[in-house]
Amino acid sequence: MRLRVTTGGESHGKGIVCLIEGFPAGVPFPRDRIDRELRRRQGGYGRGGRMEIEQDRVEALSGVYRGETLGTPLTLWVENKDWANWKEQFQDSGTENERKVTLPRPGHADLAGALKFGFRDCRKVLERSSARKTAGRVAAAALCRFLLNEFGIEVTSRVVRIGGAEDGTEPPQPQTWRERADDSPVRALDPQASEEMEEEIDRAREEGDSLGGVFELAAFGLLPGLGNYAHRREKLDAKLSGALMGIPAIKGVEIGAGFRAAEKRGSQVHDEIFHSAEKGFYRETNRAGGLEGGVTNGAPLLLRAAMKPIPTLMKPLRSVDLETGEVKEATKERADVCAVPAASIVGEAEVAVVLTEALLDKFGGDSLREIRGAYERYRKELENWFE
Repeated sequence: MRLRVTTGGESHGKGIVCLIEGFPAGVPFPRDRIDRELRRRQGGYGRGGRMEIEQDRVEALSGVYRGETLGTPLTLWVENKDWANWKEQFQDSGTENERKVTLPRPGHADLAGALKFGFRDCRKVLERSSARKTAGRVAAAALCRFLLNEFGIEVTSRVVRIGGAEDGTEPPQPQTWRERADDSPVRALDPQASEEMEEEIDRAREEGDSLGGVFELAAFGLLPGLGNYAHRREKLDAKLSGALMGIPAIKGVEIGAGFRAAEKRGSQVHDEIFHSAEKGFYRETNRAGGLEGGVTNGAPLLLRAAMKPIPTLMKPLRSVDLETGEVKEATKERADVCAVPAASIVGEAEVAVVLTEALLDKFGGDSLREIRGAYERYRKELENWFE
């Protein structure tokens, strides 16, 4: 069975549930590491008051026995602490202080979702379209990351832009990104750029506005051959792009040189191929971002994602009341000023899930032991290519 990750739950409901199917047996269940990734998702300069309420921790409801996965469906649960403040709202249709939302926010799923399902109350849309659901994806991905680490594969990220502030320094090796980025409130590597980004966020907060930005993702330790060039839906670049675009507020994705490659000639874009006994096949440049024809080529995977500003504004834009047709200011909900640092963590999660799926597609097996055997055989084939 192929890896499949599905989440359920609402922003202010009891919690977020995540179902993972197709995950192999014999993998230690890393609860502490999952909780750590959930904390990373909650961090970042510019977050709103919700992060002061929630203290995300994971609980395995199925698929784990004596600290190891069983190869059966895994169910993960992340409780919403804010449920205590919303319980009556969800369960009693006769609540006096009904928190209806009839003024959809420009840039949010409010209006499109309401029109799709015929809702007059956008609360029924925003509860699920909220980024709160990404807690389940991050929890599942932390387990996937643990499996990837067994094969020397790491996924990391950094923020390169928030509003008009940019970290334009030449990126160091991605192996150094995580620790340095996590030391910054905005997950930038350059201290000066980090300060400028914080100042941008402060100004937006004072003006009742919000900010977007760009984050960069990397995965290293990948063998060539993950993905498939034969079918468009199986191409790894298609899957990665789709996964990142599925994150709330992401509006653009680049792989490698991305749009910059369109400005240059082929001789300036494509990475020349070399071979040595120590390295095997390798490239001295990585403008392809580690992917060619939808398949990994052994170089680090490099991607960028652009996030639009959060749609909820403290000085709202104009909207139309779904009940009266009047033009009024859009609804104000408690929200972040800037969630780009948090989105970079969610981006890591989405990349980890896609890479785990590709790893399992390539090396198969019902257990970690079987997968490791197939992986080692393939790795030796590559090492002995000319022998």
